Amino acid sequence: MVELHHDIKELKEYAKENNVPIMMEDGINFLTTFVIKHQTKTVLEIGTAIGYSAIMMALASPNLKITSIERDEERYLEAVKNIKKFKLEDRITLIYRDAEEVELKEKFDLVFIDAAKGKNMMFFEKFSKNLNQNGFIITDNINFHGYVNKDESKIKSRNLRGLVRKIKDYISFLKENEEFKTEFYETGDGIAVSTRI
Repeated sequence: MVELHHDIKELKEYAKENNVPIMMEDGINFLTTFVIKHQTKTVLEIGTAIGYSAIMMALASPNLKITSIERDEERYLEAVKNIKKFKLEDRITLIYRDAEEVELKEKFDLVFIDAAKGKNMMFFEKFSKNLNQNGFIITDNINFHGYVNKDESKIKSRNLRGLVRKIKDYISFLKENEEFKTEFYETGDGIAVSTRI
């Protein structure tokens, strides 16, 4: 386990040095505890980045299989390398494409959305059909570094304001959704857990 610990530290350092957003410590703890507690067997992850969350979930739960989609070539290649390093190729399947274009037939116990924040709603609607009846959809970055709870007029960048508005719209969409009940957690950067009603 010592070596694994060292490799995870390297992953985190790479993310920091290369400005790759990965889950915050308490966010990843929430996610790994969740998959163990619910005996999750299959996960569809939207947004692999460098493979950090997929690797952490796989290490936490030895029977877990993950399919993860990433559209950024550099991050995808880094994820491939990292997954090999952890010898998890047989349990983590990577798809190099924009999730918008990916059509999957399989069903999953958990859909984990951690990709382009402005597209959360589209990803939710698209991939909820790939969810097992008793499955969950988890979305990360619901607070978006605290901006979601900030006064919008104080956000200088127009792009950032637009993104924050989209996340707020997504939160409203989750709250009003008649097919899913969502609970919000202040863990990490804000996590939403949606369950079919």
